[in-house]
Amino acid sequence: MSESGADQEMEPVGAARDEPGSGRRLEIPVLSLILLCGASGSGKSLFASRHFLATEVVSSDKCRAMVGDDETDQSVTAEAFELLRAIVSTRLKLGRLTVVDATNVKRQDRAELLALAGHHDVLAAAIVFDLPLSVCLERNAGRTDRRTPDHAVRRQHQQLRRGRSMNKERFTRVHTLHSPEEVDSVSIERTRLWNDRTEDTGPFDLIGDVHGCQSELVSLLAALGYDTAADPITHPEGRRAVFVGDLVDRGPAVPAVLRLVKAMVDAGTALCVLGNHEQKLVRALAGRKVKVAHGLAESLAQLAAEPDDFVAEMAAWMDAMIGHYVLDGGRLVVAHAGLPEHYHGRTSGRVRSHALYGDTTGETDDFGLPVRYPWADDYRGKAAVVYGHTPVPSAEWVNNTICLDTGCVFGGDLTALRWPERELVSVPAEQTYFEPSRPLVSGAVTTRPIGMLDMADVAGTRFVETGLAGRVSIDGERAPAALEVMARFAADPRWLVYLPPTMSPVESSGRPELLEHPDEVFAYYQGRGVDRVVCEEKHMGSRGVVILGRSADALGSRFGITNDYAGTVLTRTGRPFFAGAGLVDHEAELITRLRAGVTEAGLWDELETDWLVLDTEVLPWSAKAGDLLTEHYAPVGAAGRSLLRAAEEATAQAVTRGVDLGELPDIVARRRAHLGRYADAYRPYCWEVAGVDDLAVAPFQILAGEGEVYARRPHPWHLEMIDRLVAAGPQVYQRTDRRFVDLADEVTKAEATRWWTDLTAGGGEGMVVKPVDTIVGERRRLVQPGVKCRGPEYLRIIYGPEYLEPANLDRLRARSLGHKRSMAGRELALGIEALDRFVAGEPLHRVHECVFAVLALESEPVDPRL
Repeated sequence: MSESGADQEMEPVGAARDEPGSGRRLEIPVLSLILLCGASGSGKSLFASRHFLATEVVSSDKCRAMVGDDETDQSVTAEAFELLRAIVSTRLKLGRLTVVDATNVKRQDRAELLALAGHHDVLAAAIVFDLPLSVCLERNAGRTDRRTPDHAVRRQHQQLRRGRSMNKERFTRVHTLHSPEEVDSVSIERTRLWNDRTEDTGPFDLIGDVHGCQSELVSLLAALGYDTAADPITHPEGRRAVFVGDLVDRGPAVPAVLRLVKAMVDAGTALCVLGNHEQKLVRALAGRKVKVAHGLAESLAQLAAEPDDFVAEMAAWMDAMIGHYVLDGGRLVVAHAGLPEHYHGRTSGRVRSHALYGDTTGETDDFGLPVRYPWADDYRGKAAVVYGHTPVPSAEWVNNTICLDTGCVFGGDLTALRWPERELVSVPAEQTYFEPSRPLVSGAVTTRPIGMLDMADVAGTRFVETGLAGRVSIDGERAPAALEVMARFAADPRWLVYLPPTMSPVESSGRPELLEHPDEVFAYYQGRGVDRVVCEEKHMGSRGVVILGRSADALGSRFGITNDYAGTVLTRTGRPFFAGAGLVDHEAELITRLRAGVTEAGLWDELETDWLVLDTEVLPWSAKAGDLLTEHYAPVGAAGRSLLRAAEEATAQAVTRGVDLGELPDIVARRRAHLGRYADAYRPYCWEVAGVDDLAVAPFQILAGEGEVYARRPHPWHLEMIDRLVAAGPQVYQRTDRRFVDLADEVTKAEATRWWTDLTAGGGEGMVVKPVDTIVGERRRLVQPGVKCRGPEYLRIIYGPEYLEPANLDRLRARSLGHKRSMAGRELALGIEALDRFVAGEPLHRVHECVFAVLALESEPVDPRL
């Protein structure tokens, strides 16, 4: 087997010089560096334009023109090639096929480009245009755009001929073309690397290090639903096993494990990546000098009792194993010792070495074993990486990576991961077959989300991919504000799995003494193809994200954090809701009552979840906004009343003296009336909160639980669940009144409008109108998830006591809602994406990417009164 292992990662294999022929097919790896080598006039540029995309070709002539404004300007050749190498390096880093169109006739020039391929762990191939010198000279002479001096063409041709031993360089394959006819007959076939199985979507059952434990392997396959009586073993539903390597050594039944797994692989019911123990066993069987330790002696002894042809067959099979696989559209990577993101789908000796052995710090622990570099702690890739190699007490997700080697051969468990379900299944070892070099403590299989954001995840302009709105851009200038909130004010980050979107008001109404009216809301949704909406009473409270657990242990196992009362309440910006509000001592009782309501309503069992995230309004408004009342609204009212009282007295005295004040007395009287209504507007929403009995929670949506993001379910389902919660816990849950409206039915629209009028006339804030289907619209064109329509008196709190004065109202009608609505759509997409990632078990930093983005958007300059 090749020491570098590169020849094990692609087909065709090896570096070779093709023989002349006609109608030839050149196989080019889809991720590779291709050098076109030949003298001027050999046809490289025309060939490149015929067989590759213009963006895939990096031309030395084009680079010369870019830096010197002239493709023939030889004085800028050094700068042109510096640019060429920079472009090549960037493309290879991004995983793009790259074709270099230059003469490439000098070994040293090729060496610099080959070094870039090696640096980025990609294969390199050469297409050599070894045409007769006469052809090159004739073509060069016929050029009208640029012409290379004949002596230069001759020199290039000679240099190419002297470099015919290119197959001794680091090329995976060298294709040589000898005539114009041969060049014209060529076709290009792009071939996948053998580790590229992205089209293979499973489902899979990934199995940790077996180490000769055949009995436990059969038990695990049976627990996974495989027909273990079949030969080879298969799954009735077409699932396939994926072994992470280390089938051999230490255990009692190495030959039986090899027979079982190879039969499954040959039948297409399994895949297997190479482990370091397989590699060492192959070397030993080939007579190479290896140290017989770490269980190798057991494998050699067991195989010595097997027929020679069986041993040879197994040695050849193991020798051909692949170092790592990329599966399921790039969402899953399997490598024996794990693999950092920049190695995924790449091929080189370095990649293969990490896949087999991992990386070490150069130190040894107290047991004399190498200390492994904790690459998983820094992992930020989107693909889940499943591996083994280093025994762990239990399988735990760490930043979207998981080690499945739970030490079966040492008396631990044999563990499998069901994909894409992300469910863990394990069976205990029947006995301890081999004493570990370091202690192995048995433990239950658990999951815990760790790996929060760091500066590299948030610095600069960011782009967050969402399922609902595509790519959402986050201005780098907004990042510091979001970072400050998360770092200084937010709750423990492990609670931050969702932040709710902002909400836009309705378009301005043209009715006298009204800024907002239901007609404009109905017109908005009807104009966007929505048939039915639900109008919900708008509570005057504070938005709260409530997280509840069936028990403290259940919540802790999912969130990695808990408290005695198994839950928390967050503000819409992720801060502890009751912090600084004088109600910290009441949070435990409030959560306890909320959880009891969920239990009484039977939702834990019905939804098959041990945790829930709710979007709610916490009442009263004064519970959270007490300082706003005492420091803003009340002082405005008190100061206004004092000033207007003095103004009324002064105008009355002037009128008594016969002074003509015109409309001034009426203006003062109107201002006094406005101020009175201003105070009347906020008083109904405020009451003293002496304890938890004075608090209420009005749920809007049940956002998520184990296995599902419920936010996608239609609103009638949410309202049914919420009514059950209210019935089960009326002392803490508050019902939200609502009306359903058919937008094609003028009667239901008129009834909802009358309801809104009565509601606001009686001191209510207004209503929020939502599509019956909670999420409406195509990707990037979301309909607003909710539009608020507030009453005229309540709006005094927002816009000031005198906002209804005609001049003020006319100015307010020109308010712009475009940015606010754009924010609402983007924040909705980010919030749902955060829940999707959390429910799917992705690492917490991936969830926080969305949460951070919502906070960054909230720092954008938007009129806070909207």
